[in-house]
Amino acid sequence: MNAKSLAIMLFCNCAWAFNTIVSKWAVDDLAVPPLFYTVLRSLLVAVVLIPFLRRIPPDPVRVLLVGLSISGGSFALLYIGLQTASPSAAGIVSLAGAPLTVIFAMFILGEKVRWRRGIGIALAFAGVAIAIGSPSGSESGIGLLFIILSVLVGAVGSVFFKKITIGSVEMQAWAAVISIVVVAPLSFGSETGQVAAVRAEPLLVGLCVLFAGLVVSVVAHSAYFKLLQEHDANLLVPLTLINPLLTIALGAWLTGDPIGWPLLIGAAIAMAGVAIILVRPSGTIFKPLLVRPRL
Repeated sequence: MNAKSLAIMLFCNCAWAFNTIVSKWAVDDLAVPPLFYTVLRSLLVAVVLIPFLRRIPPDPVRVLLVGLSISGGSFALLYIGLQTASPSAAGIVSLAGAPLTVIFAMFILGEKVRWRRGIGIALAFAGVAIAIGSPSGSESGIGLLFIILSVLVGAVGSVFFKKITIGSVEMQAWAAVISIVVVAPLSFGSETGQVAAVRAEPLLVGLCVLFAGLVVSVVAHSAYFKLLQEHDANLLVPLTLINPLLTIALGAWLTGDPIGWPLLIGAAIAMAGVAIILVRPSGTIFKPLLVRPRL
């Protein structure tokens, strides 16, 4: 891998990590209702990627269901969790997506798991459990439950992604559309204060949405999938493990997350387990979504 590709991959990891911080600011400090924030992000993605909506994809029902899982549904639960959860703990808990995806693939797609990946799955779950018990995790309260649900939903979608004959950018576009259709009614039916939050800080809310929708979902993910066309996934995907490390660092720096040895030890164990999962061969799992179960 050349220096340019490494630089692009570093940019992607920085964007993903910083997005957790930005999302925390949006739904906590700026008090933007989380479902409404999901809709705003999806609306921007749909507008930017509207040229990719001209052709109805094959098996549109499956495309929309998977798109909702790895986009609006997963993001909505993440944003609900970030109202109370710390970004650092959220970043580590998100690593549970890899072992959950493998487990779902075992039962749904008949994925064969040998003892090495079994060890990786056990280590990943153990590390996440230690992180949840850390000061940062314990202070996150019920927020981590929603983040775990977010990872669970994203993992289910990731299992079926490889079975869909659609490009990654097209998937992002259709995922944004179905997210708007499903999440918008839920927001206006169950949340309040949408307009007030935007009126209070229109510039900051706009910048958060612009970063989440344009920089992260469109630019960073498009760059990531373009790299996957040029490099072996087994070489590229493990580099996404930089993301949780950056999330911990940014959480400590920007949101004052309590970073102690339990969180760091849990992160190290979970990352070791996920790394084992990533390097083992798989015939049914789309590896690029093992660590990034959301688009």
